[in-house]
Amino acid sequence: MVSLSCSVSDLVPLLGSATNATEAANFICNQFDSVSSTLSDAAYAIDNTYLLFSAYLVFAMQLGFAMLCAGSVRAKNTMNIMLTNVLDAAAGGLSYYLFGYAFAFGGPSNGFIGRHFFGLKDVPSPAGDYSFFLYQWAFAIAAAGITSGSIAERTQFVAYLIYSSFLTGFVYPVVSHWFWSGDGWASASRTNKNLLFGSGVIDFAGSGVVHMVGGIAGLWGALIEGPRIGRFDRAGRSVALRGHSASLVVLGSFLLWFGWYGFNPGSFLTIMKSYGTRRTYYGQWSAVGRTAVTTTLAGCTAALTTLFGKRLLAGHWNVTDVCNGLLGGFAAITSGCSVVEPWAAIVCGFVAAWVLIGCNKIAEKFKYDDPLEAAQLHGGCGAWGLLFTGLFARKEYVNEVYQGQVGRPYGLFMGGGGKLFAAQIIQILVIIGWVTATMAPLFYVLNKLKLLRISKEDEMAGMDLTRHGGFAYIYHDEDDLSVVPGFMMRKIEPSNSPAPNQNSPSSAV
Repeated sequence: MVSLSCSVSDLVPLLGSATNATEAANFICNQFDSVSSTLSDAAYAIDNTYLLFSAYLVFAMQLGFAMLCAGSVRAKNTMNIMLTNVLDAAAGGLSYYLFGYAFAFGGPSNGFIGRHFFGLKDVPSPAGDYSFFLYQWAFAIAAAGITSGSIAERTQFVAYLIYSSFLTGFVYPVVSHWFWSGDGWASASRTNKNLLFGSGVIDFAGSGVVHMVGGIAGLWGALIEGPRIGRFDRAGRSVALRGHSASLVVLGSFLLWFGWYGFNPGSFLTIMKSYGTRRTYYGQWSAVGRTAVTTTLAGCTAALTTLFGKRLLAGHWNVTDVCNGLLGGFAAITSGCSVVEPWAAIVCGFVAAWVLIGCNKIAEKFKYDDPLEAAQLHGGCGAWGLLFTGLFARKEYVNEVYQGQVGRPYGLFMGGGGKLFAAQIIQILVIIGWVTATMAPLFYVLNKLKLLRISKEDEMAGMDLTRHGGFAYIYHDEDDLSVVPGFMMRKIEPSNSPAPNQNSPSSAV
């Protein structure tokens, strides 16, 4: 907000020879300063309220993750997966408070890692208030929640505790420092203007920082501990181990959809900001609205594309696949949601659906088992989202969202050259490298210490019974066709047999 000031020395000559002109000028300036201070306070209050509300929405995504994960696993592991989602938030809260926030945004610092605000010391400050910490914590635990889905149904509880604390306290914060902090070496908002390729990386709400980090971490966890028992038969063919509740999957997906309106639009951090154009009705509040629209369109397009794409490939109308496609579209648009046109978001969602389908085909071929398709969805679609931003970012929107840099590169397909696209590729490579270098050794050591995977007996019986003292509810997994040996999904072919006579006794239900 532009500060307003009043000078007595400038005002006195304007009052002419009026009696007590100096006193009158002092009175006017005092009143003016009081009004200016009130307006400034109101602006801070509005922006912090907006950020807090966005933080609450992002935190509500944890409930969405919990419901989605619970519905995507077999009923005998429901309590376990729900507990791990609670653990992600709780353990992540303490680790991010003690270390993570400082590593991410503890400036001034070097380009690699922050070094201030440990335990929120000296907060609030000009660098950020408590609301900013809460918002960033919600992002950190979202990354941890993604990883928990990849290693569901076969991972020891202690492993969740260790990896969740490490991911939210160190691995994720370092990445967010690189791309979001004003000191980060690849940040588009780098304060010294020495930007990567003159552009910096545009990852507005975290297709790479959040989704790729969580997805790649989950990839290594699932690879190191191997597939679930029964996921592939002796011939190496894929066997469907379906989740026990499509209702929970849909509920979780809608909760995540709702929370994404805090995830993407909320990443502006403020809303009461003018862009200084002649259109008085146009400002950051308009960009916030546009971001919500692009988010919506990408998700909707990806959902519909997945619906018909899977129908053609598998012969089924599968609600779980549609929900995953929806979330893949959201993960992809998260990077460029603020700097692309609504029509471009449709392109983003369409391609994201096929990226997810392709990644799932590759995972099946290499016998990779991810109960929630988290690595494929968040890792694959997140990477596509970064490339998409480098192709479709619009010049006007880039200059509005990332102000202060004249001649900043923008999307390749929009006439902005290839510098932004090159920066996005660099981000993909360094995230893969960093997460691999940190999380893969962690999972490997846990596996060697026999702290990663549960025993075969526990896995067959279900962790709810063997590790958590009982079941979430009465269930009958044994009646589920997905656990019958040799059962495989196949295309539904037209039947040549005549339809049963609905009037005959044999056709009665």
